[in-house]
Amino acid sequence: LIDMEYWLACNEERAAQARFGAVMCCCGPCAMYRRSALLLLLDQYETQTFRGKPSDFGEDRHLTILMLKAGFQTEYVPDAIAATVVPDRLGPYLRQQLRWARSTFRDTWLGLRLLPGLDRYLTLDVIGQNLGPLLLALSSITALAQLAFTATVPWWTGLMIALMTMVRCSVAAFRARQLRFLGFSLHTLINIFLLLPVKAYALCTLSNSDWPVT
Repeated sequence: LIDMEYWLACNEERAAQARFGAVMCCCGPCAMYRRSALLLLLDQYETQTFRGKPSDFGEDRHLTILMLKAGFQTEYVPDAIAATVVPDRLGPYLRQQLRWARSTFRDTWLGLRLLPGLDRYLTLDVIGQNLGPLLLALSSITALAQLAFTATVPWWTGLMIALMTMVRCSVAAFRARQLRFLGFSLHTLINIFLLLPVKAYALCTLSNSDWPVT
């Protein structure tokens, strides 16, 4: 599931953003920058802070945002090959997702000023990435409340989430030419019951810059 999650993030999300000259996060394991551009922003990069406190996680997303703010373009190269270490147990995976969620929320605020100068698709993309989990969380909470207080099954909510999941997985399976992506539908359950609570906790603890040990 993690492998498919990374494939989708790169070959759908970042590939789409690259069409408009602004990949919003150049992944740490495989990112190259022009030396002159990096030296120009090195001081800002090395002194990353949030609400006056040092912050040293989400450095790849932070550097990408600094590049875009400085007027540079970021691109996605689909035939690049990289290896990375991923969590192989649930605890480290959730701690990784907590760091990433805090980083995404922090740098979204940092990048808001960029949006008027970017393509309207990118504005919609950034808004969707942040509102999407919120809407999914509200739908899930409403469905559970209906089940708890009225003893009726929220069929429409479940059906809509299932349909959206299957559409996304079917498109990925078609584009990747791999049927295994139909199995990524299982990630929806992980997203609802594990990742959404992690993101909610991250949003409530944005000022915490401690590095959750993996």
